[in-house]
Amino acid sequence: MTRFSDRIFRAAKLDVSLYEEVEADKEALRQAMAVVILSSIAAGLGSVERAGLSGILIGTITALIGWYIWAYLTYLIGTKLLPEARTKADPGELLRTVGFSSSPGLVRISGIIPGLTWVVFLIASIWMLVAMVVAVRQALDYQSTFRAVVVCITGWVIQGLLLALLFSLFGGFGKPV
Repeated sequence: MTRFSDRIFRAAKLDVSLYEEVEADKEALRQAMAVVILSSIAAGLGSVERAGLSGILIGTITALIGWYIWAYLTYLIGTKLLPEARTKADPGELLRTVGFSSSPGLVRISGIIPGLTWVVFLIASIWMLVAMVVAVRQALDYQSTFRAVVVCITGWVIQGLLLALLFSLFGGFGKPV
């Protein structure tokens, strides 16, 4: 557990070597998934007043689906559409690094404090996006941070459209409990 919690803190501190470490560690996929789950549970608890108890479960499932979609889109965009000369990656490397980039999302549990929810979520979102850029830059062996930003934003937009379509087909989030 110590190694896992250490990895979470290093990912949140934007430690480049952590992202290289989990990129290479094929056994880190379970840990990456756990980070996504913990981060989404923290978001659910932080917004329980607004989303209700069902929001925690739906949010966790949505986060897992979103993580997989965004990681795979990032892989496709980064390796097929916008590769650099040194770019070499597989979907597992992106799943692991992108999963750990969710580490800053753990602070969203602080959103449970009345009046702080939107501030905490805004800070966490920006922090997570920066972590995602670091993760993608390392996983795709990019020299250019700008290219990693473009890949992340492009994947985020496509993922958002796919999730919106999915929710429209299945009736959205439903009523809070």
